[in-house]
Amino acid sequence: SPPTMTQPRPDEFKPPQECPVFEPSWEEFADPFAYINKIRPIAEKTGICKVRPPPDWQPPFACDVDRLHFTPRIQRLNELEAQTRVKLNFLDQIAKFWELQGCSLKIPHVERKILDLYQLNKNVADEGGFDIVCRDRRWTAIALKMGFAPGKAVGSHLRSHYERLLYPYNLFQSGANLLEPTLPVDTSDKECKPPDLTKRQHFVEPTESCCNSAHRAKRMRAEVDALAAQSHTHLSEELLLKPVIQIVQLPCNHLLYSIPFKSLMKQEPIEPVSEADKNKSRYKKKTSLDVDLYMCLVCGSGSDEDRLLLCDGCDASYHTFCLIPPLHDIPKGDWRCPKCLTQECSKPQEAFGFEQAYRDYSLRAFGEMADSFKSDYFNMPVHMVPTELVEKEFWRLVSTIEEDVTVEYGADIASKEFGSGFPIKNGRFKVSEKDEKYLKCGWNLNNMAMMDPSVLTHVTADICGMTLPWLYVGMCFSSFCWHIEDHWSYSINYLHWGEPKTWYGAPGFAAEQLEAVMKKLAPELFQIQPDLLHQLVTIMNPNTLMSYGVPIYRTNQCAGEFVITFPRAYHSGFNQGFNFAEAVNFCTVDWMALGRQCVDHYRLLHRYCVFSHDEMICQMASKANSLDVVLASAVQKDMKDMVREEQDLRDKVRKMGVLRCEQAEYDLLQDDERQCAKCRTTCFLSAITCPCSPGQLVCLHHIQDLCSCPLTNYTLNYRFTLDDLYPMMNVVKQRAETYDEWASRVTETLEAKLDKKKSLSVFRSLINESESKMFPDNDLLRQLRLVTQDAEKCFSVAQQLLNGKRQTRYRCGGGKTQSQLTVQELRSFVRQLYNIPCSLPQAPKLKDLLNCIEDFQQHSEKVLMDEATSTAVIQSLLDVSFDFDVELPELPILRERLEQARWLEGVQQTSAQPSTLTLETMRRLIDQGVGLTPHPSVEKGMAHLQELLTVSEHWEEKTSILLKARPPPSIEVLSEAAEKMVGIPAYLPNCLMLKDSISRAREWLQEAEAFQDGESIPLFDKLSDMVLRGQAIPVQLDPLKHLEFLVTELQAWKESAAETFLIKNSHFTLLEVLCPRFEVGAGSPKRKSKKAKDCSKKKMVKLDCLSDVEKALLETKDTTSALATLGEVRLREMWALSSIRAANESKLLPTADCMDLKVCVCQNPPMGAMLQCELCRDAFHSVCVRAPSDSRSTQAWLCPDCRRSEKPSLDKVLPLLASLQRIQVRLPEGDALHYLVERTVSWQQRARQVSASCGLPDLEESFRSSPSPVGKVSHTPSLKCSYLSILNVELEELMVEGLLLQVSLPEITQLYHALLNGLGTHHTHGRTSQQEDDPSDCDKRKQCNSQGRKKKAKRRLEREALETERRDKAKKLQNKRQKMNKEKNLERRAASTSSSPRSDFSQSDDSEEEMAMCPAEGCQQPEGDEVDWVQCDGSCNQWFHQVCVGVTAELAEKEDYVCVGCTISDGR
Repeated sequence: SPPTMTQPRPDEFKPPQECPVFEPSWEEFADPFAYINKIRPIAEKTGICKVRPPPDWQPPFACDVDRLHFTPRIQRLNELEAQTRVKLNFLDQIAKFWELQGCSLKIPHVERKILDLYQLNKNVADEGGFDIVCRDRRWTAIALKMGFAPGKAVGSHLRSHYERLLYPYNLFQSGANLLEPTLPVDTSDKECKPPDLTKRQHFVEPTESCCNSAHRAKRMRAEVDALAAQSHTHLSEELLLKPVIQIVQLPCNHLLYSIPFKSLMKQEPIEPVSEADKNKSRYKKKTSLDVDLYMCLVCGSGSDEDRLLLCDGCDASYHTFCLIPPLHDIPKGDWRCPKCLTQECSKPQEAFGFEQAYRDYSLRAFGEMADSFKSDYFNMPVHMVPTELVEKEFWRLVSTIEEDVTVEYGADIASKEFGSGFPIKNGRFKVSEKDEKYLKCGWNLNNMAMMDPSVLTHVTADICGMTLPWLYVGMCFSSFCWHIEDHWSYSINYLHWGEPKTWYGAPGFAAEQLEAVMKKLAPELFQIQPDLLHQLVTIMNPNTLMSYGVPIYRTNQCAGEFVITFPRAYHSGFNQGFNFAEAVNFCTVDWMALGRQCVDHYRLLHRYCVFSHDEMICQMASKANSLDVVLASAVQKDMKDMVREEQDLRDKVRKMGVLRCEQAEYDLLQDDERQCAKCRTTCFLSAITCPCSPGQLVCLHHIQDLCSCPLTNYTLNYRFTLDDLYPMMNVVKQRAETYDEWASRVTETLEAKLDKKKSLSVFRSLINESESKMFPDNDLLRQLRLVTQDAEKCFSVAQQLLNGKRQTRYRCGGGKTQSQLTVQELRSFVRQLYNIPCSLPQAPKLKDLLNCIEDFQQHSEKVLMDEATSTAVIQSLLDVSFDFDVELPELPILRERLEQARWLEGVQQTSAQPSTLTLETMRRLIDQGVGLTPHPSVEKGMAHLQELLTVSEHWEEKTSILLKARPPPSIEVLSEAAEKMVGIPAYLPNCLMLKDSISRAREWLQEAEAFQDGESIPLFDKLSDMVLRGQAIPVQLDPLKHLEFLVTELQAWKESAAETFLIKNSHFTLLEVLCPRFEVGAGSPKRKSKKAKDCSKKKMVKLDCLSDVEKALLETKDTTSALATLGEVRLREMWALSSIRAANESKLLPTADCMDLKVCVCQNPPMGAMLQCELCRDAFHSVCVRAPSDSRSTQAWLCPDCRRSEKPSLDKVLPLLASLQRIQVRLPEGDALHYLVERTVSWQQRARQVSASCGLPDLEESFRSSPSPVGKVSHTPSLKCSYLSILNVELEELMVEGLLLQVSLPEITQLYHALLNGLGTHHTHGRTSQQEDDPSDCDKRKQCNSQGRKKKAKRRLEREALETERRDKAKKLQNKRQKMNKEKNLERRAASTSSSPRSDFSQSDDSEEEMAMCPAEGCQQPEGDEVDWVQCDGSCNQWFHQVCVGVTAELAEKEDYVCVGCTISDGR
């Protein structure tokens, strides 16, 4: 592979555009001519096209491979290209010029590349010649023009080479070296000196003798240009006699041999002529006349014999220094004088053609050679060489003179001799049943040329290459040069197998342009061969043709593909490798006009015809009745032109004097026997002959070129008379009339205008007529069908547009449908409706629709120009557009404007209601605005919103910082910020929170000011609530710290009080411990305390539970009211405790069945060691409760329910109260503690008074004389009467109240010991007297006990409940009740032995109920300063409101009262 093969080149080949490729379906592939006619409008624009058969179409290869032997053509690639061949011809002339002068040509190198002598000579000639270039110093410009880099002194080198190699040749061409002979002179006086030209030129003499090389190429025809050769010889003879200064233009002819340019490139001399020729020339010199007789023809002197040269052609003598240019030495080889040199160089060159190879190849041998060449050249397997690489390398080789690559091409092999590649009937190749379909297939090239649609079927002779296929066996780089098919016919080429074939083609309309470009670029070749392009020996680079505007297309034909060339389409190409192709010509009806035009063109070129066109027309006319109507019509038109031209020519000949006429049957002669002697056209209708030139004839166009005889001697030979031709034409006309009449009507219908247009039904009827009469599928019918199809489509589209078949796509958010037209398309469509040859009724309606749409567009334009358009107006426009099934460019803009208008209205609505304009709303509106199409109104609204959002976010953030600031800012700072936010028209939560905080802070400060300035002591709960509210306000509140300090102190006080009073892990709260007990009894149900008279309260307060007590304390206005409320609770405590003590004492009386008793926290019968609470008097198992650790403890034992606190000493309690009073805040626990202290102090005073009045022993004595604790109880009959019952009732009541106190006092212990000492004395005496006294004494003691109890209750009611003014009245009532109770107690005592403890419990329960409420039905619950009660004197012993039972105060004092229930039970 040459080294430049893979190197990038600036002039690297650029592949042209691909030609169209068609892939017919099986239905289309069935009729080849119909399909070719179908694709012709597309394919003829490119000149060539490729057709890929359906994949299953694979005909068998039927050629006889064993019999196929052929001699290929030799192709030297660098001789194929026109411009390269011109350069080679020029180098041949230069080499021949120097060889004839005994010198060898060595092509110099400049800048490491071979100097292009042809280009250098051409550029110098274009600049005016050597002298002008030297004078104007243009050698640098010439170097730049030839592509050399500037600044390297290349111009001087070019001048030197030109002066040495080309200048002598140009002098020879101009005739300057033809020296005039002079008269003889005397040379004895002085020597003749040669001109001093040798200093300026240097010539290389051959060192070896030259020999003749092999001929470069065989000429196709030796007789071509014979006349030209004669004229050139005659011209050369004349030139010898003309003056020296006359410039002679001689043609540049080829040498008879080729120069090995590879050796020239290496600057190796050409081998000299053979030794035999040299001896021959020397012999001629020696056998000539004596040397003394030779004289120089220039100077006329015979001196300097050693410098005298003899011409090997004419034996003329010349001094070496007399020659122009002079020679240094005598050449060792043959030398020609200027005259002989002129004669040799003026010989005509032979026409260029391909040589035949010397070897005959079989198909196998040629394939091995071809594959070997390609693999060796590219140094890779043949199937791996890319087609692009082969293409670029091919065009590089054909344009390179340095590389001489020779290939062979088996072209134009007759299929008739070796068999076609397609199977044929009765052929040697046996076809299988499945392949029999290929015998009759139209794409079988043996059938195509002779099928009925092909005009060539009417050519009688078999024309090899046109009607009979030719075979082509190619190898890599083998090529077929630019050419058009004979008679400008179609051609079809099928590649049976092998590597691809690369094609280049130009459309038929560019044929003359291509010819003109090639003649312009290589005029020397066309001077030698005017019909050069018809010889198939010249190619030109497609890129060069394209650069001159010639449209070129290419394709790669692969195995199994067809390539079709169209009439007058130039095409060329080359083979990528070893392959086998087959080609044939065919002509269709549309070709006939081009065929006659081609004959006229051939006449101008003097080119012979392959067949007679006139003979073919007459042959078809003789079969008019069997012709296809389309073909008949075409034949009739062509024959009409033919007859008119023939008549004109015959009339012309007759007028010129040719009167003799003879009929000649030219159809019986061979074509070469009836060719015009001038234009070589095959004559048929007529010809001119002369008796002086038998066997020679001319056509009527060249009558004057036959001979010099008078025209009267000429004979007009005719095949048909005009009378014979007209009937033949009429028969054809009649055959074509049916079609012509139909075609005329079709043409008239297609060309109709305005009101003369036919309806669509007329078009359909014409198509139906063509189908019924089987008219051919030609251009006219296809145009009719196309127009009809267009009209039907227009009819359908128009109907759709008018019917409004349109979905509500815009309402559904859709867009343009696939079939929707734009307004411009609708406008064009309306124009199309009026422009088509068919009349459609929808056209006026569509025009009205178009007008409506244009009105809509105008209205839309006005709306869109208005910046403040309402949504209703835009929506109305959109609603109107729903009736238009057209793509309206305004619709997207209107929808955008609708979105913009809706957005603006939303902004206006939210701006009108600042309470709804939140930050999120603003952001949402801005996000929506960003998605809208930009518009000034939207941008203005967006700017306003963005500004408002920025301000709002700024103040929201600033407000948030202020609200979260630690420490919080002052109210003045917040107020100042709030004032700045007043004008913001938006809903700002933080700003509103700030304003609310300011308002709450002001209210709180007012409340705090009132709290600090108030006269009453505030409650702790209100203070705590105020502190909590103040802490929740994010404003700096100065009084808050003081209030928080007070709350902290109160919390600490509560904790201190709890530590002081509460027992560890106690379930009681501090308030429960400090308040009087509103519930008494372990496990007893909640009972309501009896409502007593209270002169200090006007309304009854519900105090049933701790929450009621706490609520009542919180509702009090001051400490006095709180103490009064707690006093009421104390009264209820005392009443309840009295009842529970009585009940517990009653159930502990001896009974028949002690196991029914339920005592203790476990609610089991008494057993074992028992403990009795000194307060509630209930009994407890020692194992269930915690017994005193010291058996001799001086403290009274209390049950777990009665021992509620640690009972600290008064000394510990008083500091707590004092510290609370210093705080100056009320709280329920503080009021309870205050009341406890006052109660304790009051009790302490009473206890001391009682102790002093009763003469109780002192504390130490009581401790010494106290017996063992009596809290221990054994359930024996001795406890039937309580051990305290014998004591004074007042002391017992005092002791009980002292035990209720949650403070430990020494007086309580003193009183308890006094009672214990009294109990021991009376107990000892009681036991003795019990044994001595009778039962009556016991009853008396019981009666006294009962009386004592009633007396205690009376005194308590008198002291705490009744007014002073009613004391006397109460005493009378007390005496009366005591009297009655004595009797009742006696009755109960009598029955006590038989009654169970349960009866006692029920009695105590009843007593408690009696004291709790008025049992009268429909109790009126009287309220007021005084409430009068009355007790039933019956068996129930219950208390009733006097007003509820209808008893007055006077009646209650005077008479006994018995309730209704006792009256019924007693039978009263």
